[in-house]
Amino acid sequence: MERILILTGAGISAESGLATFRGPDGLWEGHRVEDVATPEAFARDPALVQAFYDARRARLDEVQPNAAHRALARLDREWPGELLIVTQNVDDLHERAGARRVLHMHGELRSAWCLACDARTAWRDGLSSGPACPACGKAGALRPDIVWFGEMPYGMERIEAALREADLFVSIGTSGAVYPAAGFVQTARYAGARTLEINLEPSLGSVWFDEVRTGPAGKLVPGWVEEVLGE
Repeated sequence: MERILILTGAGISAESGLATFRGPDGLWEGHRVEDVATPEAFARDPALVQAFYDARRARLDEVQPNAAHRALARLDREWPGELLIVTQNVDDLHERAGARRVLHMHGELRSAWCLACDARTAWRDGLSSGPACPACGKAGALRPDIVWFGEMPYGMERIEAALREADLFVSIGTSGAVYPAAGFVQTARYAGARTLEINLEPSLGSVWFDEVRTGPAGKLVPGWVEEVLGE
């Protein structure tokens, strides 16, 4: 039974209406990345950073999983072998579609991290008001549980082990520009995995893939899942 590792990026959630990581003007929803997505930015202007992520968290209530999310959830549900969906996205659309074997390497919008006691708590509301940590009770110590530039992505040991063991590596909706995720295809390929890219257009790392399929994830991913499941 094949062991499948899937990497998803902003392109899969863009079809649900969520902004991709960085626009053509270099800004992320009107902000420089350096102003909202680094530990230094949070230390310098925590109110701005909290408000930015509060808005993004609230935006999740306005969007729904699309056909690509639903297809991957079906694969997760029906595939009897090993499977891991590693996502660079901080939304919860994979889970809302029904996927369970998901690892958020860049954290999650609907999680808060307490800098006082190190606890992580499921969180749906805003953090700008400085609410108390449910674990330790300290007020004003919660930050978005998001991996910012300069911080270590979550689950790297598990991801690297899965890359070395995978028979098939599939990248969906990623730019191939942000490391370490951009290097996953090379690790998987050198370990002997077949590699497939599904993207709106060829990524910066397309040369490393055995096969590249271009087009909307919402159209291509359901068809690929049907192939895998033997339909």
